[in-house]
Amino acid sequence: MSLSAVLSADGPSPTPSESGTPRVPTLQDAHESATNAAGWVEQNWSTWLAIGLRVLLILVIATVLRVVVRRAITKLVDRMSRTGQAVDGSGLGGLLVNVERRRQRSQAIGSVLRSVASFLILGTAALMILGTFQINLAPLLASAGVAGVAIGFGARNLVTDFLSGVFMILEDQYGVGDTVDAGVASGEVIEVGLRVTKLRGDSGEIWYVRNGEVKRIGNLSQGWATAGVDVTVRSDEDLERVKATLTEVAERMTKEEPWNELLWSAIEVLGLDSVLLDSMVVRVSAKTMPGKSLTVERELRWRIKRAFDATGIRIVGGATAMEDAAAADPTAGMAAPSVYSSTLSPQSMAASPLPPSTTK
Repeated sequence: MSLSAVLSADGPSPTPSESGTPRVPTLQDAHESATNAAGWVEQNWSTWLAIGLRVLLILVIATVLRVVVRRAITKLVDRMSRTGQAVDGSGLGGLLVNVERRRQRSQAIGSVLRSVASFLILGTAALMILGTFQINLAPLLASAGVAGVAIGFGARNLVTDFLSGVFMILEDQYGVGDTVDAGVASGEVIEVGLRVTKLRGDSGEIWYVRNGEVKRIGNLSQGWATAGVDVTVRSDEDLERVKATLTEVAERMTKEEPWNELLWSAIEVLGLDSVLLDSMVVRVSAKTMPGKSLTVERELRWRIKRAFDATGIRIVGGATAMEDAAAADPTAGMAAPSVYSSTLSPQSMAASPLPPSTTK
């Protein structure tokens, strides 16, 4: 059979104009599409309306709950900040409270609690919305768990620093303005963060200490400090006169400004700390404002020295102790001149070698 016969048997071929022109939808086609869409909406509108109302209800409840919880946390933190002022009704308790430290601690605690609350509430709401759309949450939760474990394992140092910072702030171990010894560094705290604490050293340098690296902390600004002065006098001094002089100096210093504010207790003469053959040590001590012990010790030494000089009490190694000492003979340690130093002495002549004999 020939090709022309096959083509004629299949029917007339379409013209180029009929095959290349797209079919234009008619009014009847548009009417059918609108009818089908209206029917689908009529059949499913109740389901979608229920889903929308459920999602809206979840969002409203989550938003209201988040606002209520954040406001409750703010009030709780403010109450903690106010009750910190009433730790002790005395003047000592009032001075223990640092305004900047309390403010920063309250802000840090409130920020952490608000962030955790928002994450839990919004995360739960997002999962409930996904469940409303009939989405299987098991693979999503499994993937999130695996990702969380991987991130936690890779950033374990960061997690350790963060958790250490949270507990450090909650326990109020130190704050802005405190002088601390963190082991790896020491100085005054200038900023407290959840991951890093900034310290300013004695020479002005700034130390960035990770909270997770701090194994022990020594706070030199909490409570009170102790100023101790050891006064070394001769063993033959009258102890009653020494004690009376020290007591007079202590009473006068306690009543004068600004020392009456720095001293949080009376200056006490504790008594003899040690007794040696040629000296004895009398110890004087007092409680001071945190960080002011060295200042009080310097002033106390200055006053004690002036009082001892006025009363004639001798201090070991001082100027008054050397006044009665006789001047040492500068020639006492020198050896006597030797008789061999003169070449004309009989000893030198006898020790001289004999002249050589001459032979004829």
